[in-house]
Amino acid sequence: MAPGEKIKAKIKKNLPVTGPQAPNIKELMQWYCLNTNTHGCRRIVVSRGRLRRLLWILFTLTAVALIFWQCALLISSFYTVSVSIKVHFQKLDFPAVTICNINPYKYSAVRHLLADLEQETRAALKTLYGFSEITSRKRREAQSWSSVRKGTDPKFLNLAPLMAFEKGDTGKARDFFTGRKRKVNARIIHKASDVMHIHNSKEVVGFQLCSNDTSDCAVYTFSSGVNAIQEWYKLHYMNIMAQVSQEKKINMSYSADELLVTCFFDGVSCDARNFTLFHHPMYGNCYTFNNRQNETILSTSMGGSEFGLQVILYINEEEYNPFLVSSTGAKVIIHRQDEYPFVEDVGTEIETAMATSIGMHLTESFKLSDPYSQCTEDWSDVQITNIYNATYSLQICLHSCFQAKMVENCGCAQYSQPLPRGADYCNYQQHPNWMYCYYQLHQAFVREELGCQSVCKEACSFKEWTLTTSLAQWPSEVSEKWLLSILTWDQSQQIKKKLNKTDLAKLLIFYKDLNQRSIMENPANSIEQLLSNIGGQLGLWMSCSVVCVIEIIEVFFIDSLSIIARHQWHKAKGWWARRRAPACPEAPRAPQGRDNPSLDIDDDLPTFTSALSLPPAPGSQVPGTPPPRYNTLRLERAFSSQLTDTQVPAES
Repeated sequence: MAPGEKIKAKIKKNLPVTGPQAPNIKELMQWYCLNTNTHGCRRIVVSRGRLRRLLWILFTLTAVALIFWQCALLISSFYTVSVSIKVHFQKLDFPAVTICNINPYKYSAVRHLLADLEQETRAALKTLYGFSEITSRKRREAQSWSSVRKGTDPKFLNLAPLMAFEKGDTGKARDFFTGRKRKVNARIIHKASDVMHIHNSKEVVGFQLCSNDTSDCAVYTFSSGVNAIQEWYKLHYMNIMAQVSQEKKINMSYSADELLVTCFFDGVSCDARNFTLFHHPMYGNCYTFNNRQNETILSTSMGGSEFGLQVILYINEEEYNPFLVSSTGAKVIIHRQDEYPFVEDVGTEIETAMATSIGMHLTESFKLSDPYSQCTEDWSDVQITNIYNATYSLQICLHSCFQAKMVENCGCAQYSQPLPRGADYCNYQQHPNWMYCYYQLHQAFVREELGCQSVCKEACSFKEWTLTTSLAQWPSEVSEKWLLSILTWDQSQQIKKKLNKTDLAKLLIFYKDLNQRSIMENPANSIEQLLSNIGGQLGLWMSCSVVCVIEIIEVFFIDSLSIIARHQWHKAKGWWARRRAPACPEAPRAPQGRDNPSLDIDDDLPTFTSALSLPPAPGSQVPGTPPPRYNTLRLERAFSSQLTDTQVPAES
């Protein structure tokens, strides 16, 4: 080794190893433990004794594990919310109120459209239960069932045959029309099987639907004949009404002047002009009060029934369809002005001959959107087309999704929901397979197999009115005579008969008080709080700060990767040098003796003292000092003859 290289090596050996200057990872870790500010790592290196060092290793690893655990809990709980409730006392906007008669269309107006369906329904009832309908009312002139049987084949019973199963025998069923038993080769689907247990010994009634494209059939059964008859009738009723134009259906339903007898709001008289027509496919003409007419919303400044909405409704039970509806009254729903009224889902029923008082409490909720919850503020992050002319809600999304699946799979739209663009309502003439497809799709929707429940999200902000309903008999016996007489005289132009209390219903809707409750979600944590909590955990378990964290990142990531990269670079460089080196013939290997490591020396020869400290070679014997050859100690002449001038004279 050259003298300059020796000096460089000695200087490098004496200098402290820092960061990536360390030759390997082990020395880098030793340097970090000796110089770090975290005391546990330093105690691992400087501690004496194996037991103490093992204890410090255990303590340090435990502290590191606790830090990771606590920090993970802090990060996982970062996207939590805190709920704050505020109560305001102020003047409140009155909600929109939609009122519908339970009977959608006047029976006298739609009777000619439903005549064949009702004849087959009465015939099936007589076959199964053996009774005749009371025909005392003038408006109902029931035809004999014999004329139905003697005429042409039944249309509706052939499309969806009604049948009854007895004593758990699912292989045979009694046909409603013929009264005979027939073999059934179809799947039996009970409408209540998902929520309750149906005994096999109980007689069930249902109807069969088959696909025209295939021989696949399904029988939908019910535990009660009432439910089966009404569902079967409703199915054919939707098919018939889907072929009637919107204008004709509006004319066949109730007008605002017929439905609304009297009206008061906030102590001021109102009339039908304050209501907006809303036609519902299953409830006919409905009327909405305070539906933002002329861009104004009515408000109330006081709580109590005297400062709310008071209406008297004319129900007219004689015009009710006997098979479509089985109750008498009206339905009312309270909603926002820009919200679609789902009368069939959340409507409140109003009884006749009763005064129904509905007290309201307004609650306004505001939720945080992603990443705190899965709510949506608008339609931007929901891949469903809104078929309703209203603001977003979860119900709108679900119904829109089902209607889109209906159009996609069945080729037509379901009658009870709005019509999508470019689609037609289902009917027998254009879509003979729609009933079977609809029921199959509805079963998949209930089982959440269509994906609508996973796509649709809850709205982030919404208003909700908590309702408290109370009933009272109206009118009373003492006031019935004069009150009904005056109402009959007032409505003489619209109603051509004397009013009966069973034809009327009184409705009162009001704020119980003007306290508006607001429920708001706020982030429970912030970035500053998260950093403070993590810093507290680091200081508690490792007496560490942000500088220590930066130091750890530098040593364990930057320096370690630098050392690994340098080693890999040297390996690659050596491999490339060996590959580029010219090939030379191998010289014959000379026999080599056994090397003694104790005799290996470099350019810098050891001193005597250091040589004595060299370890002996393993398995070898150090030879001892041989005895001197004494004959070599004799003086020998260097010349054969002595020179004359060097001769010593002999002594005498």
